[in-house]
Amino acid sequence: MTSAQVDKGQGGREAAEAADATTPGEGYQRALGARQIQMIAIGGAIGTGLFLGAGKAIAKAGPSLILAYAIAGLVIFFIMRALGELLMYRPVSGSFSEYAREFIGPFAGFVTGWTYWLFWVVTGITEVTAAAQYMTFWFDIPQWVSALIFTIILYGANLISVKLFGELEFWFSMVKVTAIVGMILICAGILTLGFSDAGDTASVTHLWADGGFFPKGIGGTLMTLQIVMFAFLAVELVGVTAGESKDPKSVLPRAINTVPWRIAVFYVGALIMILSVVPWTEFQPGISPFVAAFQKMGLGLGAGIVNFVVLTAALSSCNSGMYSTGRMLRDLALNGQGPKFFTRLTRSGTPLVGTTFSAALMLVGVWINYQWPGDAFTYVVSFATISGMWAWIMILVCQIRYRFQADRGTLPQSTFRAPGAPYTSIFALAFIGMVIVMMGIDKDARISLYCAPLWALVLGVSYLVLKARNPENKAFAKR
Repeated sequence: MTSAQVDKGQGGREAAEAADATTPGEGYQRALGARQIQMIAIGGAIGTGLFLGAGKAIAKAGPSLILAYAIAGLVIFFIMRALGELLMYRPVSGSFSEYAREFIGPFAGFVTGWTYWLFWVVTGITEVTAAAQYMTFWFDIPQWVSALIFTIILYGANLISVKLFGELEFWFSMVKVTAIVGMILICAGILTLGFSDAGDTASVTHLWADGGFFPKGIGGTLMTLQIVMFAFLAVELVGVTAGESKDPKSVLPRAINTVPWRIAVFYVGALIMILSVVPWTEFQPGISPFVAAFQKMGLGLGAGIVNFVVLTAALSSCNSGMYSTGRMLRDLALNGQGPKFFTRLTRSGTPLVGTTFSAALMLVGVWINYQWPGDAFTYVVSFATISGMWAWIMILVCQIRYRFQADRGTLPQSTFRAPGAPYTSIFALAFIGMVIVMMGIDKDARISLYCAPLWALVLGVSYLVLKARNPENKAFAKR
């Protein structure tokens, strides 16, 4: 054995040992169990994008939306398996920015961390506002009161302990899963037994009889891809939990491997059932397909049930936002790319300052939305899609670079290798690129692309200022 081989073997063992622990100094408590991680993973794939956004997508593409969700779901699986390979190499709480920092460079880590933070702040603003609007269905109270109450409750839950966050997310996800499974079973009963007001007309032939499977053409289907991908945003949240999972090397692979059946059941299966009971021509943009289906069935409680479910989905998303923003800010601070006070933890191991700062911004956003609900706020909200997809791009690029180094023997092999990589990762990158092109063509989605250069400029200037002030800081040197 040559000296080079000895050095390589020693380096591999050291890297493997490092991969068995989180980044030194993280200080988090591993309190999230298998049950909670599984439901966080499931809940991340089910949100208002499905419950509300699918109505607009159905109107644009008809039944072919089912195929769009299936193909996009396959891409999401490739992304999640790429993330899983990285997580098993080194499970860290600030996963996306940490991997970008290691495999691309310090600036990439800086951009990824702050962009993912902004994504969840913006998403939290929109979701807590939406939750307040849903409350008006039952109670005649000012919208800002509900928004304030929800924000305070979720903020407190996130500060008490990560276990309480996990419990909240578990039950939020349980409500969403139960609602979709219930809808599928009801639709299956209508199709086979013919009960309810929709029993006489329900038929799987609706999937192709009303203008064909592609009633708006292939182009119409392609134009829904940004709506479809938006519905899947937050599925990567399971990666942020890596540093606080009790047994990440066992739990995370199982959670990631459930992605295909989650998408098959909750998206493809639910849409097949709904579009078989209700012809796609009866759906309208801005109206939940679940509400429309319940109305067609003549089930009077349907509107109230769906309102409760979408309220739960909004609170779940806001809860996830508070969880992830605090950890992203702390990861940036630990690496010298953010203010040091963001590193502070509570006795229960939660990032106090980062979570407080993010929650405060969410409250400011609610106030802005109340005062100026026009175009200015729309510009900010539209940025969520492109900023969320940036995290996916970084995951894929980092996995490709990691696999190259692992195959050369300079890094230890992951115990959860992505099948078909790097070709599946390259395919996923190309697919995301196509979605971005479609966003540029669609005048309603194009607005999000206008915001990206401005945010990039802010980050670029901030990075240069930080680097100039701390020229000796190792955080600005490539590892």
